[in-house]
Amino acid sequence: MQAQGIADKRGWARLETVQAYYSLAGRGLEREVIPAVEDQKMGLMVWSPLAGGILSGKFGPNNTPEGARRATFDFPPVDRDRAWPIVDALREIGNAKGASPARVALAWVLSKPFVTSAIIGVKTLEQLEDNLAASDLALTPDEVKRLDDLSAPPSEFPGFMVTRQNTGRRPDQK
Repeated sequence: MQAQGIADKRGWARLETVQAYYSLAGRGLEREVIPAVEDQKMGLMVWSPLAGGILSGKFGPNNTPEGARRATFDFPPVDRDRAWPIVDALREIGNAKGASPARVALAWVLSKPFVTSAIIGVKTLEQLEDNLAASDLALTPDEVKRLDDLSAPPSEFPGFMVTRQNTGRRPDQK
């Protein structure tokens, strides 16, 4: 926002896009960056939408496939205890739709109105074709909500105080 203000004040070209990590396993951008992106009508180019492969469905508790990049380069950081229930839901939704967990995870990212593109990385033609097919996979509102709820970032201050203090005061607060 500071850079946007400086550009505006000096008549310089404004920032038009942000390239950042965003996935079902990493939604920290929703706290400050995405509100700024939306306010400034900027694009969001997502990198690592499969959280370095964790959301592909090939990983699981105590299971890192041989030759996987994460075996030697464990990035981006992922809270795996929170990730496994998300991967289970991706599998369930994918099974119902005849799609891989990776395709469902990418479809979720692409369903977000603030996302303009997703940068993918693949090793095989099959992975590429599967990833590209995510653009044609429509998730239902219930499926998106399920994934949203499972992957919601933990509440932080002051958010948890606002929710606590408003409980019982407004009809839209539970």
